[in-house]
Order: sequence, then structure tokens, then C-alpha cells
Amino acid sequence: MLQAIILGSGAGGGVPQWNSAQVSELLSENGALAGRIKPRTQCGMAVSGNGKNYFLLNASPDLRQQILENSALWPNPALGQRNTPISGVILTGGEIDAIIGVLTLRESETWDLYASPSTLKELASNRIFSALNPEFVTRHALQLDQEFPLPLKDGTSSGLWLTAFAVESKCPLYAEGADFTEGQKGNKDDTLGLKIRDEQGKTLLFIPGCARITLRIQTLAKEADLLFFDGTLWDNQEMIRRGLSAKTGARMGHVSISESDGPLAAFAETPRLKKIFIHINNSNPVLDQSSAEHQTALKAGWIVGEDGMRFTLADK
Repeated sequence: MLQAIILGSGAGGGVPQWNSAQVSELLSENGALAGRIKPRTQCGMAVSGNGKNYFLLNASPDLRQQILENSALWPNPALGQRNTPISGVILTGGEIDAIIGVLTLRESETWDLYASPSTLKELASNRIFSALNPEFVTRHALQLDQEFPLPLKDGTSSGLWLTAFAVESKCPLYAEGADFTEGQKGNKDDTLGLKIRDEQGKTLLFIPGCARITLRIQTLAKEADLLFFDGTLWDNQEMIRRGLSAKTGARMGHVSISESDGPLAAFAETPRLKKIFIHINNSNPVLDQSSAEHQTALKAGWIVGEDGMRFTLADK
């Protein structure tokens, strides 16, 4: 049985972002957006093959809050004063909103960290991540397109298998350099998608950042049961039009929901697939449950992800 929990469904900064007028509009009792847009923490998920032990997919700056809000991730008092059901963390890249949360897990608890060689190199180059004591945290380099079983901390089977695959996006913002240009290629493994399979063959895809939906991704989606996909922006000019940034969605490394090459079009012919938008930016009108964009997404068969949503794939 494959279980998945959306810990955070927002993009970097969450919803509302700390310096956004949305704070009062969304959180005040009489705010203009109150009841229309739900607050969201930054993107991350937890998956389990047995309902007891979990692997985190990315570790956002909001991870402590996310753990406290999801009892499945709480320590078990019967096992002593210090313990966790978290067996490991799997990173899809080195973006700040995907990695900072690992530092929350630094307090002498055993778990495994999985990431691409490029992301592990970024972590190793910053001494702050040496706070993850190697006596407790073992780092594993993910090889592209190689399925392997995810073990629990005692070496026994978790009931889950992982395959990491390359996704077109870009390097982390802090690694761009002054001469970075739109479409510039970085390392092949800068951004990953994850395929997770259980013992019955049920599968989910986790792709929180994607600049181009390739035929490979479309094929994987047709074979999967659950797709958690990049919902950062509604359209490519969104940030520019709203006066929030000079960057297009493509420059940010994200394909936009409604564009001709976006997920609404690319995954239209997947009737058995349950499709969920995650990593949704605070600028995206799809967040507003009263908006035309939200209704368009629903009519296209998508779920607009929310924090705390749970999904279970059981053997028929």
C-alpha cells in the first residue's frame, strides 16, 4: 500500500509570502481573500509503504511546522524519548526551499539522505550542512533511471522502490552566476523527478519543478497512478504582468499551467491518472477557489493541492 501526504503545496515563500500584501488580505478575518485562498507552506511530501515509516520528498524551510501538523510524522513515546518515523529524505534538487529543512533534522537521529551527485556537491560546498553528523546521516548519490529498494533504518524493506530521472529545469538560483541566461543548461542532474513504486506496482510521480514536459515524462505519467506536478505559475508572463518580477516562468525554470506546452495540455490524455498541482506560487490565480483559473483546472481533471491532503493507493 502506497500512502502519500502533501506536507506543503506552496512554492518558495509559501502562501502568503512573508512580504506580500496577501498576509493581511488572506489571514485577517475580513481580508479580501479570506476564505478564497488557503494558506500553504513550502513544497514537500511524505510517502510510506507500510503506514508507519516515511520518506520525505524534499525538506522545506517549513519542515518543523509540517511535522507538527501531521501526526503520522510524530515520535512514538513507546519507543523512548527520542525517535522518529522518518527514515530518509529524498531531494529533487538544490533549491533553497527544497533543502533547508534538512537542518531541522540535525539532532542526532539516524536517517538517510538521497540526492543527485550535483546536489550533494552543493551541500558539501556549504559548511552549514556539516551540521548533519555523518555518524547519524548517511548521504547517498542517486543514479539516474536506476530503480532500487528504499530500506528502513534497520536495513529491512520499506515496501517502496525509487527511480530518479532527469527533468529539464535549471540550477539553483544561488548557483546561477551573473551571466546566467534563460534556457541555459546546467548539469543533467540539477533537477530530478521521482518515481516511487510499492510492492503491488502502484506508482506516484513527484515533479515539483519542470521547465519542459518531455515525451519521457508523458509516458511515465500514463503508466502512473498519482502525479504531483509543478503548478508554480498559471502563465509564462504572470510575474511580469503583476509587477512582481522581471522574470518569465521559463526564466525561473518552470513550465506554466495554461501554456500550450503546459500540464493541462500535456497530460490531457491520462484518464486513469490522478493529477495534483503542487509547488504553487503565491501569484498564481489558481489558488483562488472562486477564480476562473481554479475552475478550469478542476474541469481539466486536476486537483489543486493543499497542505495536509492524503492519498492512498491500495491493491485492488
